[in-house]
Amino acid sequence: MTLTIQDGPTLRNGVAMPWLGLGVFKASEGGEVEAAVKAAVDVGYRAIDTASIYLNEAGVGRAVSECGVPREQLFITTKLWNADQGYDSALRAFDASLERLGMDYVDLYLIHWPVKGRYKDSWRALERIHGEGRARAIGVSNFLVHHLENLMGNASIMPMVNQVEFHPRLVQPQLLEFCKRHHIQPEAWSPLMQGKILDLREVAAIASRHGRTISQVVLRWNIQKGVVTIPKSVRRERIEENAQIFDFELTEEDMQQIDALDRNERIGPDPDNVNF
Repeated sequence: MTLTIQDGPTLRNGVAMPWLGLGVFKASEGGEVEAAVKAAVDVGYRAIDTASIYLNEAGVGRAVSECGVPREQLFITTKLWNADQGYDSALRAFDASLERLGMDYVDLYLIHWPVKGRYKDSWRALERIHGEGRARAIGVSNFLVHHLENLMGNASIMPMVNQVEFHPRLVQPQLLEFCKRHHIQPEAWSPLMQGKILDLREVAAIASRHGRTISQVVLRWNIQKGVVTIPKSVRRERIEENAQIFDFELTEEDMQQIDALDRNERIGPDPDNVNF
C-alpha cells in the first residue's frame, strides 16, 4: 500500500490518526523534548505521544506552539496516570494536563494502565471529556482482552484506541484480532524493544534484502499489521530514519517471518499486575 507520513487510519468516530508518531517517554522536560518534537514536525510527523507521568507535557506544548504547523494539523496524545484514576480525580488530572500542554483540547486521551477497581470510573470521566469536545478521541493503554470486555460491558462510548506493548517478540495476535473486530485501533509502544530489536538476526536479514535498517523494517511491519506506531527518539537523525518507511513494502513472506519471532515476551510490566 502506498502511504505517506501523514496518512493513517480513521477511528470509529471519524477522527483521522497518523500511522507514525513520535513517542517522548524519557525525553527530558525542557530543551531535549522541545528539540525532539520540533525536529519530528520538521521531518513531517504530525502525531506526538506524551503522558502526565512523563513529566514533559509542558515542553511538548511549548514545542507545538512554536513549531510553525497549525495546532489543528497535529495529533496530540496524553494519558491519565494510575494515581489519578477515578471519576473526579481523572477530570482534575485531565484539566492539569491541558494546562501543562497549554491547549484547550487533545486529540487522544488514554487511560494509561488498567488499574483494577478504578478504570471503569476513569472511563466515565473520559466519556464526559469527549462529550465536552476536549478530547477528540478517547481510548486505553495496556488493556488485555478481558480488561476491554469488562470496560465495554458498561461503557456508553467504546474505546477508540488501545495502545499496547507490541514488537516482534510480543505480537499478541488474539488481542489484535479482538481490537480489529471491535473497531479499536491498536497502537504500539516500544515497537523497537528499547533497542533490543537489533539483536534479531532474522530481521537483520530482511533489512539487508530491502536495503533498510532493522528499525525501518520493524516499523514498516507495524504499519502493515494495521498498528499505529510511536517510536521514541530525541536524536534528529534517528527521528528522520524512523520516518523513512513509506517508500517500500514488506512481502507476505517477510511479514510471516517477523510474526514467527513472537515469544510472548514483555519488556514492560504485565498489565495484569499493575502495582505502581
